Amino acid sequence: MRAGNIRRTVVGDVDGELLAFTVGNDLQTDSVLVEADCIGTAAHVVMLSRLAIQPHIFTQSEVHRVIQELLAIMRDGRAGRFRIRLRDQDVHMAVERRLTRKLGDLGRRVHTGRSRNDQVAVDLRLYSKEQMSRCLEDVCGLVGSLLDSARRYRRTPMVGRTHMQPAMPSTLGLWFAAFAEELLDDLAGLRAAYELNDQCPLGAAAGYGVPMGLDRKLVSDLLGFSRPVGTVLHAINARGKLEGTILDAMGRVMLALSRMASDLILFSIPEFGYLRLPDEFCTGSSIMPQKRNPDVLELIRARTANVLAGALQVKETVRGLPSGYQRDLQETKEPLMRGVEITRGSLRAMSRIIAGLEVDADALRGAFRPDVFAADEALRLTAGGMPFREAYRRVRSDLEKVAARDALAAVAQRSSSGAPGNLRLADLRGRLNRIESWVKSGRAAFHKALGRLLGVEYPELS
Repeated sequence: MRAGNIRRTVVGDVDGELLAFTVGNDLQTDSVLVEADCIGTAAHVVMLSRLAIQPHIFTQSEVHRVIQELLAIMRDGRAGRFRIRLRDQDVHMAVERRLTRKLGDLGRRVHTGRSRNDQVAVDLRLYSKEQMSRCLEDVCGLVGSLLDSARRYRRTPMVGRTHMQPAMPSTLGLWFAAFAEELLDDLAGLRAAYELNDQCPLGAAAGYGVPMGLDRKLVSDLLGFSRPVGTVLHAINARGKLEGTILDAMGRVMLALSRMASDLILFSIPEFGYLRLPDEFCTGSSIMPQKRNPDVLELIRARTANVLAGALQVKETVRGLPSGYQRDLQETKEPLMRGVEITRGSLRAMSRIIAGLEVDADALRGAFRPDVFAADEALRLTAGGMPFREAYRRVRSDLEKVAARDALAAVAQRSSSGAPGNLRLADLRGRLNRIESWVKSGRAAFHKALGRLLGVEYPELS
């Protein structure tokens, strides 16, 4: 191997071509983790300063100097001025390099009792905690828009369909309410993933602890986590599986959005004409002047597959791994970040589409044919004493005699809980209010803890 092919890094000499291969896309993904890495380092340094070790690893004035430089890195990261270089390999070494360049021996001490294994684990949990909180908020925003529309159109008749065929009388309000409830159920899955993520792995080092008596509970509290991960080996083993759990929860949300997108595309085509999509969410054709293509909805539908595939990718990555850290886990970061970005972007886009929909009530009413009331007629005969199967046979054998009815009156008769005539929107709104309150209070407590640690208002950094 020629000397020119060797690149010196902070963790040894690595062949240049192989270094690029092992780093992969980490320079890009790790740029997202700069802030989380600085926050984790701040908590670790504060904890080290409080250990009953003489002389102290860090004095209080030294802790202040380190945190001030970490804040400078965070601000540079937000402004795009902080660079992770190939020779750094990752964000952890890039931050340590900057601290060492600015603070000398103080920078060289920050890695005491720590491994890049528990660093990346805490970085990803901090990143995920913030992003999942925002994602929960995004889902709540969409549910709120759907419930507003459900109330507005609760008396707007719409043909209910099965197998894509006209089936029974319904309302547009039920369509909105049904997807609102589906997403409320999906919020429960997101919340469970959030709570699973809300544990601090720092102090695990490489998965076997260190002979220093680190205060893992203190670090967890400083970072605003609910508790430390119980065992140090599990803190490392949870990598990948945790990312898969988060992506599974986000994938459920995307499945709801994908089905909504398909319905909205169908309902807005000229042959239906129930809805008109906002102009700003449609594109034209390069050759056909009349086209209004629902590209945003089509991309939401397509990108659902990326989130679902990302969940499978990270789970397959860890499926055959032995316990302890393996470099395979590096490949779980990118699918996680891609899935988060797709899900949050899709939620925000769908919220704007729902808010901007134009409804053609005449087109909705015009879609009612007499046979949509066939089941109603069979049940009318049943109410007169005829066995249901006989009533069903009689109506089916003479569908031409089924008379059209007032659609709104037919809907009003469907008055059981959750039916088109009794949507119980207040119950759904109550569920939404409770989860919104939980998200808001949780994020406020998280940001307050980080602000206290850094000595600034967080997330403003002021």
